[in-house]
Amino acid sequence: MRFSSRLFFAAGIYGLVVLAPMYFLEGLLGREDPPPITHPEYFYGFLGVAVAWQVAFLIIATDPSRYRALMVPSVLEKLGYGVAVLVLAGLGRVTAGPVATGCIDLVFAALFTYAFVRVGRERM
Repeated sequence: MRFSSRLFFAAGIYGLVVLAPMYFLEGLLGREDPPPITHPEYFYGFLGVAVAWQVAFLIIATDPSRYRALMVPSVLEKLGYGVAVLVLAGLGRVTAGPVATGCIDLVFAALFTYAFVRVGRERM
């Protein structure tokens, strides 16, 4: 369980470190990576949901066996962004930055899947 606990703790902290500053960067993102954000409700809504998931990862880290069922939607959360970004990259619609973060999410998805299987075996 130590692996799973450390994995979800690391994922939660990483996510909070990456996402929290975005609350203060809306204007900069529009200037550095145009076009400007025209629907801030989607931007801040995405951030709110993403931050909530990082907190869920931290909760899973406290007791992976107890919260094992939450690992399944955790994998889906990581796949949702990672796969979407790769498809968009294939269509030439995103830059390298989102591709890098999408790949990180795909690595986490694979590790979360491994943790899910491993915790299941440890519970037997």
